[in-house]
Amino acid sequence: MEPSRRTVIASAAAAGVAATALGSTAHASPAQGRKPVREEFGRLADGTRIDRWSLENGGTRLKVLSYGGIVQSLELPDRHGRYANVSLGYDHIEGYVTGTTFFGATIGRYGNRIAKGRFTLDGRTYQLSVNDGENSLHGGARGFNTRVWDVEGFVSGSDVGLRLHYTSPDGEMGYPGTLRVRVTYTLTARGDWRIDYAAVTDKATVVNLTNHTYYNLAGEGSGGVYDHELTLDASRFTPTDSGLIPTGELAKVAGTPFDFRRAKPVGRDIRTAHPQLVTAKGFDHNWVLDKGVTDRPVPFATLRDPGSGRALKIATDQPGVQFYSGNFLDGTLAGPSGRTYRQGDGLCLETQHFPDSPNQPSFPSTVLRPGETYRTTTVHSFSA
Repeated sequence: MEPSRRTVIASAAAAGVAATALGSTAHASPAQGRKPVREEFGRLADGTRIDRWSLENGGTRLKVLSYGGIVQSLELPDRHGRYANVSLGYDHIEGYVTGTTFFGATIGRYGNRIAKGRFTLDGRTYQLSVNDGENSLHGGARGFNTRVWDVEGFVSGSDVGLRLHYTSPDGEMGYPGTLRVRVTYTLTARGDWRIDYAAVTDKATVVNLTNHTYYNLAGEGSGGVYDHELTLDASRFTPTDSGLIPTGELAKVAGTPFDFRRAKPVGRDIRTAHPQLVTAKGFDHNWVLDKGVTDRPVPFATLRDPGSGRALKIATDQPGVQFYSGNFLDGTLAGPSGRTYRQGDGLCLETQHFPDSPNQPSFPSTVLRPGETYRTTTVHSFSA
């Protein structure tokens, strides 16, 4: 077994360990096992109904759409117990249909970029949908973020959650194989938000699933996140070319603005004239996690807002995380607060295998073959 592919063919038992990956939260715990609530959120142009599912457990409130598996709202208390939605998004379906920001979305088949939208597997070259200059981004022009998922709510002991299902047909966006995907969102009694991904295929393909929630722990629409303090347990990152495609180098963060091994404000070095920051207009890079690929989620990141006291800790079994500092938010989009989003008003921490891995033999493999099951888990823990 290739060590780089342990998350692809890990056992279901390993994924289940995620529930205990992080410590307890500071939330007051309401009655456990509350049944998920479904309501109509809107309709697509063809009349397809889009539902919004509401979950609440352990002091965490989560709202998820059947469109794109999108996290439409994530509400958390501050140090005084006052709730705020800490995720960027819209209060209407039209924004998600026409938007290009991937607010809160389930990303697939391949999170992040693939150079020139092409890769070769088992001697055959596949041309993917190109939607980011000459590259393919987040699965192409109609990735999983644009698909209507089948959703079912569940209560399991003290946990409450959703199971989302989608079948991606052979050739969709250029990817080989019929891919059957299940994404499970769970809120635990402690208020942790766990995401379990699983997928099987009938042809060799590549898979890299993630979630694209934008966080502002001070509250959606409250302004920038440059004062948020971030820690990443990563000694290296993957520099990119002008198209934000990794060069293949695993560069050391020491002595650069990319060093978050000790907590520092997100904005402290973001205006530094480092060539990588100039190209990306801020942070939009993959950090190589020191823990590597693991058979269970391991904590690697802490994000804290000093003003509200809210903090987010993340654990994953993946080898990388894309830290994106909201560089391309330009003031043209308005959220549920009625306030517009400008550069730096939210940030993403997308757990993943590395960008362009299908074209980078030295990177951990993202190949999935028939008979294997892709499994990966990420756990978010909140406190104040």
